[in-house]
Amino acid sequence: MKRKGIAPGNLPCSLADDPWLDPYREKLRERARRADALELRLTGGRSTLADFASGHEYFGIHRCDGKWIFREWAPNAAGITLKGDFSNWELRPEFQYRKLENGVWELVTDDPAIRRGMHFLMHVQWPGGEGDRIPVFAREVVQDDDTKLFSALIPAEDGYVFRNPAPKRPEALLIYESHVGMAQEAPKVGTFDEYRINVLPRVAASGYNTLQLMAVMSHPYYGSFGYHVANFFVVSSRFGTPRQFKELVDAAHGMGLRVIIDLVHSHAVRNEAEGLARIDGTRTAYFHAGERGVHSAWDSLCFDYGKTEVLHFLLSNCRYYLDEFRVDGFRFDGVTSMLYRHHGLNKVFTGYDDYFGPDVDEDALAYLTLANRVIHAVDPEAVTVAEDVSGLPGLASPEGAGFDYRMAMGVSDMWFKLFDVPDENWNMFYLAHELLNRRRDERAVGYVECHDQAIVGGKTAMFTLADAAMYDSMDLNSSNPVIDRAMALHKMTRLATAAAAGHGYLNFMGNEFGHPEWIDFPREGNNWSMWHARRQWSLADDPNLRFRFLREFDRKMLALLRQAGFYGAAPQIVRVDNEKKVVIFERDGYWFLFNFHPVCSYSDYAFEVPEGRFETVLDSDAPEFGGFSLRRPGQTYYTFGKDSLRVIACYLPCRTALVLHRVS
Repeated sequence: MKRKGIAPGNLPCSLADDPWLDPYREKLRERARRADALELRLTGGRSTLADFASGHEYFGIHRCDGKWIFREWAPNAAGITLKGDFSNWELRPEFQYRKLENGVWELVTDDPAIRRGMHFLMHVQWPGGEGDRIPVFAREVVQDDDTKLFSALIPAEDGYVFRNPAPKRPEALLIYESHVGMAQEAPKVGTFDEYRINVLPRVAASGYNTLQLMAVMSHPYYGSFGYHVANFFVVSSRFGTPRQFKELVDAAHGMGLRVIIDLVHSHAVRNEAEGLARIDGTRTAYFHAGERGVHSAWDSLCFDYGKTEVLHFLLSNCRYYLDEFRVDGFRFDGVTSMLYRHHGLNKVFTGYDDYFGPDVDEDALAYLTLANRVIHAVDPEAVTVAEDVSGLPGLASPEGAGFDYRMAMGVSDMWFKLFDVPDENWNMFYLAHELLNRRRDERAVGYVECHDQAIVGGKTAMFTLADAAMYDSMDLNSSNPVIDRAMALHKMTRLATAAAAGHGYLNFMGNEFGHPEWIDFPREGNNWSMWHARRQWSLADDPNLRFRFLREFDRKMLALLRQAGFYGAAPQIVRVDNEKKVVIFERDGYWFLFNFHPVCSYSDYAFEVPEGRFETVLDSDAPEFGGFSLRRPGQTYYTFGKDSLRVIACYLPCRTALVLHRVS
């Protein structure tokens, strides 16, 4: 299938161009054949894979010809009875399901007692036991404020009509990673409506083109950050209703923002009353048996990607959010955990053998391949991003699993390692290598920090650099060398990462202006406080604080990156000077100069360039970015030299980044 929305200059080269893959060519072909055979097995050659991925249109709750239809797959069940407000939560024979073929159960009723908005559960009986369960394909799930128990809702008929078409797929992703619940400044759980009204305009004004929303799917424990999902076809009711989420997506589209959501198909919560665990009395309906079905580090359950019913469920989940909410794609969470039986735990990937050995879960890889086929068939402009730390070749290649992008996770690791090293000991060769080292056949999204770095036990980049000085030295009247260093490096690391990134850049909300401290959700260990589960937007809005300088720099940086064709060109190293702590690279006619030295400035730092005239388009030390303004603004440089060797010489202050543009 030909993908839309990708500029020709942005297309990656082929997996065939990697000579290190030569010994594994047959294994790659085998994987491709495996995915094709799996697709044929699922469709029987009688329908498309996208048609197969429509389980949500059959299972769950549906209204048809004046009747309610409830369907569930529960192969081990001996009986299922619907109970709820309409039955006074009693088990009545008129609400018993009947068993169909292949473990499917169905209830068809026109009982007028069942009305939209009512609460209900399934009471499932199995050999040796029974229990209340929430249907797997439920559309709305809520928690009772008093009992704290969850129940499903007969879905409302919202009749929502989307007003705004999705923006066209951008040449490069500029992602604003966000969490609706912690997006408000007040220490409380924010809602979809509050995000739409209070936060969305900030994102639109910032220059990002893609909003990545975390924790959209229903999860019982707020502190899981949305990664212990219980109800996969339900948007979290703690943020609002399905209609309100649609309004948020629609408003984002109207502001020129595409919306992708985190898709957690790597594992599921162990909760039995709320989730998939023991939905029919067994743990093996959706998950592997034995130890393979348990993720010990995450205290969760691992899907069996070899089962047809599991694939039907997961592929339908992909399609559901595209169809129902018109999201523009997904960031697949925990892909490394899916790909390997060891889940990447305590594993260092040192060679290509790690990607083709017996530890690879070939069923999971085949599933990911089919998931990308479904998503791009339903919406050819949809975007998929893989969070994988292993570096599996072909993951973000049309010849492989078919993801559009992968996260460049090593770049963030590099920065936070350097933050613990004195500036004068930073290795510029290591820095340049990590910034620019990526597979040529895959697109990558770079970032300094996402949400991971600031979760309990970690800090934001700015707080790592400034620490306690942030509390008393961020006002304009203060003078503190710790803050000066933190401000300078915060800007430099972001520019270096974004400018060198493969084909996209990501920032977690608030970190563009140096949000302080860490992220900590309410839990027993902090007395259920929400003080660290919020965003302090007022810090950047206060004209007397320095945070606004970092926000302004981020906006100007993104404006530069949005230049047409920028990410279609590959960055080229011009100079790596470890002694002077200088790195220079060129991309799309822009020269990026970084002097990371803590004290040494260079009055006439010369480097080779094509003949022409160069203008300064960005200076991290400019006063509007809270710098010291050590250079005259808007300087222009002309090349000089003999024969074919042409150079320019710049004043390069310490801890400063410059961007020069060749204009003639």
